[in-house]
Amino acid sequence: MIEKVKEMVRELLSGDNSGHGFDHIMRVYDLALKFAKTEKADKTIVGLAALLHDVDDYKLFGKENAENLTNAKQILKKAGASEQVSSAVLKIIKSMGYSKLLKGIRPDTIEGAVVSDSDMCDAIGANGVLRTFAYSLLHNKTFFDKDIWPILDISADKYVNKTADTSVCHFFEKLLKLKNLMMTESGKKEAIDRNEIMTEFLRHLFKEDNVPEWNEFLENYLKKL
Repeated sequence: MIEKVKEMVRELLSGDNSGHGFDHIMRVYDLALKFAKTEKADKTIVGLAALLHDVDDYKLFGKENAENLTNAKQILKKAGASEQVSSAVLKIIKSMGYSKLLKGIRPDTIEGAVVSDSDMCDAIGANGVLRTFAYSLLHNKTFFDKDIWPILDISADKYVNKTADTSVCHFFEKLLKLKNLMMTESGKKEAIDRNEIMTEFLRHLFKEDNVPEWNEFLENYLKKL
């Protein structure tokens, strides 16, 4: 069943170059299985949820798909997943994502926590920086503008619908916060090194662009986290 789902997800996301493609899915999948072993979570539920967590992402497939989980339901049915397994997997997907978190929605099972942490870990670190850059290129988004500052108390609505921002703003509005939002001990441990890679990248970027006010802003920001 897992292999069938992998192939269907690969086919669905094969053309994505926004940082949400099959390479991202497999990194999340591998990390989730690693966390599942440590956290004693159900590997089948974890594996399926990790593989399917982005197949209805609103950024890729629109809000209707995101609300109905259209692709995830179809893939689970074609793969022959039981009603019990499908229900557990869909429940996890419905509770994942930063925009959901801003609304107070979070996974309530160890399997959901494992997959959520794995997905968030792939948003930070070296691959997190690369994915952010890939997304900015695809959407013609400015990576850094010293005159555009982040919204630190961003709401779910502003996060989904904001227009005038930069990729560096995204680091402050979401990515730098993720280390403290991990739900499992495995996630917390993994996020420490990845977060440091990301913060060092920003320090070097601001130094090379000669914007000491941004380095000061970063250090003050980190102290308040």
